[in-house]
Amino acid sequence: MKVIKFGGSSLATGAQLAKVVKIVQADATRQVVVVSAPGKRSKTDVKVTDLLGQLADQVLAGKNPEALIETILARYTEIQQHFALTDDVVARLRQHLQRLAKATYPGVDYLRSAFMAQGEHMNAQLVAAVMAHLGMNARFVSPKELGITLTGKPGAALVDEESYGRLAQFVLQPGEIIVVPGFYAYDEAGNILTFARGGSDITGSILAKGLAADLYENFTDVSWVYAADPGIVDHPRAINTLTYREMRELAYAGFSVFNDEALIPVIEAGIRVNIKNTNQPDAPGTIIAPTKNVQHHHHITGVAAKKGFTALYLHHYLINQEVGFTLKLLQILAKYGVSYEHMPSGIDDLTIIIDENQLTPQIKDQIAAEVRAQIHPDELEWLPDFAIVMVVGEGLYARPDLVARIMVALADAGIEPSVINQGASKIGLMLTVPTAKAAAAVSAIYALSCHKQEAAATK
Repeated sequence: MKVIKFGGSSLATGAQLAKVVKIVQADATRQVVVVSAPGKRSKTDVKVTDLLGQLADQVLAGKNPEALIETILARYTEIQQHFALTDDVVARLRQHLQRLAKATYPGVDYLRSAFMAQGEHMNAQLVAAVMAHLGMNARFVSPKELGITLTGKPGAALVDEESYGRLAQFVLQPGEIIVVPGFYAYDEAGNILTFARGGSDITGSILAKGLAADLYENFTDVSWVYAADPGIVDHPRAINTLTYREMRELAYAGFSVFNDEALIPVIEAGIRVNIKNTNQPDAPGTIIAPTKNVQHHHHITGVAAKKGFTALYLHHYLINQEVGFTLKLLQILAKYGVSYEHMPSGIDDLTIIIDENQLTPQIKDQIAAEVRAQIHPDELEWLPDFAIVMVVGEGLYARPDLVARIMVALADAGIEPSVINQGASKIGLMLTVPTAKAAAAVSAIYALSCHKQEAAATK
């Protein structure tokens, strides 16, 4: 049995959904279909999820939401009409949204989470109705019926591990197709919670693990995972196979094809993932698999850049001999709900790389004041406007001179990394560069990876 997930671009219109139907019909083992909300139909279009966010804002402001409800439902009406669906699913969806707008919630975050989840919820109902209309043995199944429960906060939910035991007991009938909404589930109190990002990917991965799938197929709008962003590098090479940890590193650093968090359940279960293209379903796509099943032909599998980082730099003599120095610093960050990405250090210096989305000018001032009061650094400075560049490859450790060659390639491009960090696994090299030079850094390293001496098969 396969779990198969479709992204928003694959479900944006009736014509796109028709492709999805054919893909499901082409393989009888594709029995679990996870759907996103309808995505953009063009570059200037608005995603249904974003429209639902606007709807939540209107409800919170006490405005009449009817006009925006009709705008949202127009997306589903187009799909319903494309298939000449006799069952008026959209009429039921209208009543559902109207009830949602009048309901009460534990707080503002819960209200927003409930509204943001409706794109997937309504789309799963419509997709199931379309498939049944076309003679397929398909039905809508909610996360609650599957036994999935979440913990945590709205917009940052985590799966309750007990969900996997309940999923294992779910009976999937022979020849049956279930359509499941991605992105959300319920907590023990019955409130809707959503995942932080890439939520439908996470749902698909949870189902693949819980239902013991043979393969998790993730359909999107690209045929492969590429070794570099095609928006930066012209015609980068496609990656046929890569390891779980390579994909996690690359996804973290900005590969938008797959969310790094979404891999965790399938990694735990050892289930392979196949990234495929809804518009070119016969292309083999990229397989993500355990390390033992992957044979590389390049020492550098991929290079990616992620923007939007700030560094907190501290200088204090003999940091390495002061017991509890780092603990005190991390406790201050935790007080303000700030996590860190990397923390390279020396005997007198320490740099903490932080996602700047967690910071405001006020929080930065408060953190700096507490650090000065409690830790007494000789120097403290916020260094803004960094990008993280990740060079990833299971074969990095096979060429002892490769890091040096990367540094030379960057120097030739006039780029000086401010932080260089390679973990003990040696499959990932992290560099920080000025945001304005991130694309040039990716291009320079990718060009190096294409050199003949770097493209030899890893022994």
